[in-house]
Amino acid sequence: MNLPYYIALRFGHGDKSSRFTGIVKKISVISIALGLAAMVISVAIVTGFQQEIREKAIGFGSHIQITHFDYNISHETRPISKNQHFYPDLKEVSGIRHIQIFATKAGIIKTDDDIHGTVLKGIGDDFDWSFFDKTIIEGKPISFEKEGASNDIIISKSVANMLNLNLEDDVIIYFIEDPPRVRRLNISGIYETGLTELDELFILGDIRHIQRLNNWDEDEIAGFEVLIDDYDQLERLGNYVYEEIGYELISKTIAQLYPQIFDWLELLDMNVYVIIFLMVIVAGINMITTLLISVLEKTNLIGIMKALGGNNNLIRRIFLYNAGFMIARGLLIGNAIALALCLIQYYTGIITLPQESYYVSEVPININLLHILLLNAGTFLVCIFMLILPSYIVTRISPVKAITFR
Repeated sequence: MNLPYYIALRFGHGDKSSRFTGIVKKISVISIALGLAAMVISVAIVTGFQQEIREKAIGFGSHIQITHFDYNISHETRPISKNQHFYPDLKEVSGIRHIQIFATKAGIIKTDDDIHGTVLKGIGDDFDWSFFDKTIIEGKPISFEKEGASNDIIISKSVANMLNLNLEDDVIIYFIEDPPRVRRLNISGIYETGLTELDELFILGDIRHIQRLNNWDEDEIAGFEVLIDDYDQLERLGNYVYEEIGYELISKTIAQLYPQIFDWLELLDMNVYVIIFLMVIVAGINMITTLLISVLEKTNLIGIMKALGGNNNLIRRIFLYNAGFMIARGLLIGNAIALALCLIQYYTGIITLPQESYYVSEVPININLLHILLLNAGTFLVCIFMLILPSYIVTRISPVKAITFR
């Protein structure tokens, strides 16, 4: 039998602590519970926010883009042939979900009262609509014609409000050429992602318009977009694609295309680290206080056990086991609180946010079991580790003085 564990268990079930000690123990359990709840909720919110913003950026630009080697950010690119050895076979590679063609061209939308600079992103019938199916709030996706380019376009809600445009309206877009060229297109759908910088920039249309405007052949495009299954594999698959496409082409990941967005998302991790550090330190200090008070209250018992032959290591383990039980109780309560609040927000979206400031309309939640397990294990181990040194106080207690202690 594990004697320290048995005695510590008896402390937990039949402990007749003073009222003051009982209050201190409850405060310690509550502090651990609230600290863990704060950590779990913080991680769920931050990772949920990062996931939402990443998905929106990827929805516009895919995970990996393949273009001509001299590609720049002017949206006026040199064409490449669609007939590449990796298209469309690249989607057969494990981890790669889809590959599609695209082209971009800068233009100006003109109405009777306003003008607005935009980028027409040309897509083909191989386009993956999974992202825009969730963000189109009015209308429908582009209907591609077998013969001739479709005049359907999809614009954002922010652009529609800015230019006072509605579904099924015709819009005139001027493209910078010499002489300038014009296209009259019809709004078939309106989307809203909340990512203002990209919403106000991109409209979606048939890639054949761009091919004709640029005097390209039917098999000439600006590049390919590659979608993968797992964002965590982005760097590995990005390197694989880079090696696969050949020296005349170049591939860039979404993090390389929009570094300002992804660097900002990485900075959010620091907020979580600070919260975790502070909560664990507070919980550990509370447990040290509880341990010292428990040792003080059990001084007589410590003296009796030493007189009966109990060594310091055995007595220290009793108090560490007892502290471990309290920590585990606090973790259990904290998990229950955190999961309950996270699930309420996840399913109801009761806490909302101004989308123009935070890019999301409600507080996002990402419940990751691995994160929760790591937070629980980390909090437990750190608190126990912080108690090891204070537990050595039992070695300073003399059996004779302890038995007569009042």
